[in-house]
Formats: sequence, structure tokens, C-alpha cells
Amino acid sequence: MAKRLIPSLNRVLVEKIVPPSKTNAGILLPEKTTKLNSGKVVAVGPGARDRDGNVIPVSVKEGDMVLLPEYGGTEVKLGDKEYHLFRDDDILGTLHE
Repeated sequence: MAKRLIPSLNRVLVEKIVPPSKTNAGILLPEKTTKLNSGKVVAVGPGARDRDGNVIPVSVKEGDMVLLPEYGGTEVKLGDKEYHLFRDDDILGTLHE
């Protein structure tokens, strides 16, 4: 059975990107160079509400590549995949090529 998580309020479900541990030529990279706190947005919540009850939309959308803080987020396991749940304001920025 496939599971799908739809975050509530201003939360964002992110799948962290694991950088390669070696190059195409087979050179092993040191552990410090393989650490990059980025991920792909899998799902977003509808947004938080302000004092007047108006919805404040989430600043990222599904499919965006985002920069994540070194610590934080809630680890979520769905099936055999591992995701992290962050609040919208915890995400540091979006990555563009």
C-alpha cells in the first residue's frame, strides 16, 4: 500500500539529496565534501493563518530544490523512504541552476 503524507499548516515535506561519495572516475570523496544540506520538496501544506484568519501561503512548491538547516526537522519514514518535515520559515532558500 502506498502512503502519501500531506503536511498541515506551513509545513514542508522534503526528501534530502544524498551527494555521491565518489566521482565518475572512481575517486572517493572525503566525507566533509559530500555533506550538502539540500533536498527536494515532495509536498507542502496549505499555509498558516494570520490573526484575521487569512491563509499565508507557503513560499516553496512541490519539486523545488531547497537549502536546509544543518539541524532540525522531523524525520518521517514512509514505506522504505526517509523524509524530513520542516516548517516553511526553517527553510533557508531555494536552489536554482
